[in-house]
Parts: sequence; structure tokens; C-alpha cells
Amino acid sequence: MTTLKDGKFELKKFLKNLCPEECSRCEDGKSRLNSESSNMYIEVFSAKKAEEGKPAKGVQLQRELGLMSAVNLILSVMIGSGIFVSPTRALKEAGSIGMALIVWALCGTISMLGALSYAELGTVVNKSGAEYSYYREAFGPLHKFWGPLPSFINCWVSIVFVRPAEIAIIILTFAEYFTQLLNPIIPPNEIDNYYDRKKIVAIAALLIITAINFFSVKLYVKIQNIFSSFKVAACFLVIGCGLYYIFIGKTQNLENPFKGSDLSPRAFAVAFYHGLWAYDGWSSVTTVTEEIKKPNKNIPRAVIIAVPLVTMLYCFMNVSYMTVLSVPELIQAKAVANEVGVRVLGHFSCLIPMGVALSTFGCALSVQFGVTRLCYSAAKNGHMMEVFSYVHSKRLTPAPAVLLQGALCLVCILAGDIITLIEFASFLVWTFYGLAMVALIVMRYTKKDVPRPWKVPIVIPIFVMIIASCLAIIPIAMKPQPQYLIAVGFLISGFVVYIPFIYFQKKLFGADMFTKAVKSVMNVQPPDQDQELIAKKTAQLNDDQSDPKEALCVVSLLSETKDDSCCDEPCRDDSCHKKSCCDKSCLEKSCCNESCLEKSCCNESCLEKSCCDESCPRQ
Repeated sequence: MTTLKDGKFELKKFLKNLCPEECSRCEDGKSRLNSESSNMYIEVFSAKKAEEGKPAKGVQLQRELGLMSAVNLILSVMIGSGIFVSPTRALKEAGSIGMALIVWALCGTISMLGALSYAELGTVVNKSGAEYSYYREAFGPLHKFWGPLPSFINCWVSIVFVRPAEIAIIILTFAEYFTQLLNPIIPPNEIDNYYDRKKIVAIAALLIITAINFFSVKLYVKIQNIFSSFKVAACFLVIGCGLYYIFIGKTQNLENPFKGSDLSPRAFAVAFYHGLWAYDGWSSVTTVTEEIKKPNKNIPRAVIIAVPLVTMLYCFMNVSYMTVLSVPELIQAKAVANEVGVRVLGHFSCLIPMGVALSTFGCALSVQFGVTRLCYSAAKNGHMMEVFSYVHSKRLTPAPAVLLQGALCLVCILAGDIITLIEFASFLVWTFYGLAMVALIVMRYTKKDVPRPWKVPIVIPIFVMIIASCLAIIPIAMKPQPQYLIAVGFLISGFVVYIPFIYFQKKLFGADMFTKAVKSVMNVQPPDQDQELIAKKTAQLNDDQSDPKEALCVVSLLSETKDDSCCDEPCRDDSCHKKSCCDKSCLEKSCCNESCLEKSCCNESCLEKSCCDESCPRQ
């Protein structure tokens, strides 16, 4: 939402630019502007400001991420520790280095197709939250009870369970590599008898990450850009190790690249499963859509730049691994990049764990940044406690949502071994990806009139939906275990919470007191929604002295409802009295009779030819 300077809507200027011909007059000179069209007006106006790249005013999230920051966000989330530590799962299933490289390249292509589909969703639904917002727009209007359920289940599972655990795992990986660098400088001492040094480092890192996201988005952007540069440099360092071996002629490991290939459907499917998990994170930029400058342009551009870059890095890094180490050595290595560094860099091999530490820290920072925006978006729509949609009055960050994620992540770090638990729930992520493709297909029909600056062929989301469905089923089908009931428990808990607190809108006991306490302690407040301003403008437009065609234009073009009588009164043109010329659905077809075609202002084909004469009320 956008609050304009001095609390004024530049309504006339906006309407002239948006819909000068489509406005109409009613016979009684009165306008009818309902609440739904008001909300839609604000959203469209906000999207127009975002497209112009102008900063929002008031207490709300600001658009601080430009194109390169959006690219770096994708890089930060996609490139974690997996490509450095355990990239050999795909190789183990594929059976040969040649087949493994094909799998990595195809996984990058599939990720690109999914990211392009998300780019379309991000331009159609110009809201933060990614899958949550897409489900809400696509399925919400379809049914009063079942419609909002997918979006709530998504935010419930992601905010409360999956993402905090994922951040905890990434931070623990950072702590493991950081302590390796720290041990030669500060050897372990008696403190380790009482505390786990790894957990101490992890908690300290979590506090730093939470503080960065709490205090400033600009600070986050700067640090993210720096860490993204470091992790890309670490990738190129690994690639350089392989190129060095190739340059000096040590290429025996690359001979007979397809020897031992396993072409069975099961092996190929599992190899794809592990490969695509390494690419996970391509949807991250759509989680923060409301903070992207010119999102309609920068989201597709960021995807087109970042995902192919990651694909190139992953493929060349695997070539480097396969050049320096043999296939058995690769499969047995606990940390592949470290082994390569020891063999090639010698005394400078510490650069590899340093690169992994920087990569994981930046990844955790960006994942937390994204999930806090999901929490913020869900709270704005009543799917989380309202206080988590509040914004710090000075820092303009979703401070309560940031602290919530910090607390949940801390619980996961202290809980012990959570990796096993999160692996059994990970198939839910691919379920959400597949459902997002369904949302895209649904909105092709339910929102077919919404402008799409970026549009993919319909076959792409269908293909990605099939792949996502397979990836959600593969781990259960290949190795069914009772632990998968953990994920089912997540879903059931969400359903249990949904019925009383979302559908029936019951309030938690003490929720109001908690909200007041948070507001007073943290100096936060609800984001400016412009409701008072739109109410004032509505009153002005309902005044007899106002120009009614402005309000009618808002109603006819921006209302989400499909009411066939948005203007009950007939048009001023007597020959066009049979139907309402200001009705949105009427504008799409000829609403005037043949005698009125020559000067009809409501006939769409006539408007394109600018054939209205001076007697037309719109002129």
C-alpha cells in the first residue's frame, strides 16, 4: 500500500493516465464507490508507484531492492552449503560423471522454468509472500471455507516449522565451518565441557542475523550484496582448482565419462530429486515482491540473470570436483570442496571453509529476510496474529515478525538433531511449488484481464507442476517410513488452528494485551493502509460538485466484483439507455445499440478508433 505525500490522492492525474475514455456519467450525477473498489484502487495505485520506482511514504515497508539486490537475493538463497559439502548424491545415483553432469544441467533448466513461472505470478499478484499470496488470490474467492485453506496451511507450515528449522540447519553448518577456522586461533578449552562451542557460535550468528533484519533493510541489502560476492568468489575458486588440474594435464578422472551410468528410472528420478534440491531457492525473490523496485521488470530480469548463473557455477564446480577427485573419492568425501582445496591449494586450503562459512551465513540471512515477509503478509490478511504485520515506526522493518523467526530458530538450534525431522517434511515444499503452478493456471482464467508484463507458455507451468508432484512423491515411494507422519502432523495442526481462529475468527486469549505490550515496547504500529484517505476521497466524490466519472471509472475498471450493475442509472446518452455503459463487463462488448455505434463511448471497438464525437459525455 502507498501513502502519498501530504495525504492526498492524485486521483485526477492518475485517472487521466489510466482510463480517460472508459469513464462514464450517471444520470443523477452521483457516484457509487464501494469498499472493494476502494481497496483495489489503492492496490493499483500502489503498483503504479512501484512501477515508476518511487519510494512509498509513511510507516510501511519500503522498496529498497533494485535489480542487482534481487539477483543477489536469489544467489544468496540458492547457493548454500550443499554444493560445497555434499554435491555427490546425484553422482552416486547417476553412476557416472557424464550422466551426473547431464542431471545437473537439466535440473538447472527445470529450475529456470519454475522461476519464470513464478516471475509471471509475481507480476500478476504484486504482493509479498510468494506461494501464500498466489494461493490466496487464486483459490480464496472459490470457496468460503476451502478457498483460503491452502494459503493458510502454506504460511503455517513455512513460518512455524519448515523455514525456522531450515535456517537453524544452515546456521549450524556455518558454525561447524567457522569453528574449524577458529580452532587454530583459539584452541578448545574447558568451556567446551559445559557448552557446545558449535552451538555457541550458532546462537551468536543467529543474534547477528536477526539484528541485521530487525534494524534496517538497507543494511541487509549491503551485507547481502557483500556476502553474495564472496560466495560467488568461493565458487570460482573451486572452479579454478579444477581448471588448474586440467591445465597441467591431470584429466584421467574425466576419461570414459559415461562408464557405469545407471539408466534405470528409479536412479534417474532420485538423482533429479537430489539435484533439484541443490537448486532450491529460485522462488525467493517473489517472497519480497513489495520491496522490489519496479517489480514487473526486475523480478523477471533477476530470474533470467541469477538462475542461469547458478546453473553455470554448479556445472563447472562439479567438473572441477570430478577432475581433482575420482568417483569413489567423491562419494566417500564428507566435505568435497575441502578435499579439493587440500589437494590443490595446500596451505591456502583454509579459503574453502571460509568461503563455505560466508556462503551459509549469507544464505541464512536471506532466508530469514524472506520468511519474515511471508509472516508479515500473512498477518496483514488475518492468517497470523495482527501484531506480526506491524512495522517499526522509524526503522520501517517488520520487527515483530523478525523477532518471532529469531525465537523459533533459536528453539530449533537448542532442540538438538532436527535434520532428520526436516528431511521428512521437505517433500511439502515441492507440494507447495506444484500448487503454485495450479494457481497460475487458475488465474489465467479467473484473472485473464489483469495485465501480464511477463507471461510464459501454459505448457511450462503444467510441466513444472508434474515435476513438482513427482518430487513430492518420490521420497515417500522410494523409502516409505513412519517418520513421514511428521509432515502429516504439520498439516493436521494447521487445519486444527484454521477452523476456530481463521474461519470463525476467534481471538486468542490475551491477544489484545500482547499486541498492546509489543506496540509499547517495540515502537511498532500497523502499516499505513490509506483507508482514512480513501474514505475522505470517496465522500468528496459522492458530493454533487464532484465529477462522477472519476468514481465510476474506479468502479468499472478496478472493482474485483463482477456486478453487472455497477451503475444503476442509465447513461446520459438517450440512445444508449438499454445497458449500463460504466459496467466493466459491459465495456468488453457492445453495450449500445446500432444507432449509437457512431458516437458510442462505451463500445470498446469504438474507443480504439476514437470515433466519439463532441456529444459524447466522456469528451
